[in-house]
Amino acid sequence: MASRLEHAFRAASRVMPHVPQAALAPLATAGGTAAALPDARRRLLVERNLRRADPTLSGLALRRAVQDTFESYAAYWLEAFRLPSLDPAEVDAGLSYEGFGYIEDSLHRGNGTIMVLPHLGSWEWAAFWMTQVHGVRITAVVERLEPPEMFDWFAEFRRALGINVVPLGPRAGQEVLAALRRNDLVTLLADRDIDRTGVEVDFFGETTTVPAGPATLALRSGADLLPIAVYQRDANLRHAVIQAPVPAEREGRLRADVTRISQDVVRRLEDQIRAAPTQWHLMSPNWPSDHEALAAAGLD
Repeated sequence: MASRLEHAFRAASRVMPHVPQAALAPLATAGGTAAALPDARRRLLVERNLRRADPTLSGLALRRAVQDTFESYAAYWLEAFRLPSLDPAEVDAGLSYEGFGYIEDSLHRGNGTIMVLPHLGSWEWAAFWMTQVHGVRITAVVERLEPPEMFDWFAEFRRALGINVVPLGPRAGQEVLAALRRNDLVTLLADRDIDRTGVEVDFFGETTTVPAGPATLALRSGADLLPIAVYQRDANLRHAVIQAPVPAEREGRLRADVTRISQDVVRRLEDQIRAAPTQWHLMSPNWPSDHEALAAAGLD
């Protein structure tokens, strides 16, 4: 049986293609406010992440940035629901970019491409742009959601955008390697270690773990490891920034190499996030100190 949340998402995906563009900003403001006000736990985590990216934030400026983050997250979903109804010309007009030559060079080499990104901005728009405008295959590894019907809906939604969805799990590595052998572009979110089995890094001045997958897959496959971020510029335009490949070569023991490469990736992620902290939609505990702060506030 479908959950209320699934019903809500299905309804939004049917309605949003018919909503005028001018209404998106007010809807995002309303949606962000409705999401932020009752959720003290997420507000605290967003506040902590904003201060990691910009330690100068405090007082009213910090409260405004927290609200902006929730509004940005609401806008991300409203925009995503509209995507399947857009034609390639509209998708192309809605995206500017820099560094696309790195993707072209990588595709020409033919070893596949790993695109690493944080939970930031509108990555689905760029993925849709790649599949619809450039005809490039996209494979995305995604977290399993509960209830399973909710995951099935998201997988169906992303497949409608031309994205090959690989659920995070024991078989994900094999499926990603197969995608890289096909010379796919593979997207991997790299700022959150969901099962806490990754490698330790320094991330915004604190020790935590991040997924070992991007670095491990790059070493095993020879695929390029490209950091990418997709920023919302305004209601009508997103801007993709593709960085030069992170060096991914064997120098010693595998674990040490994976840790070194992962730390290099994290430094790139930090730069991406600092460019637009209120578009960083990471709203789960990601550092040991997050759990301590939540417990102190009675929210863990």
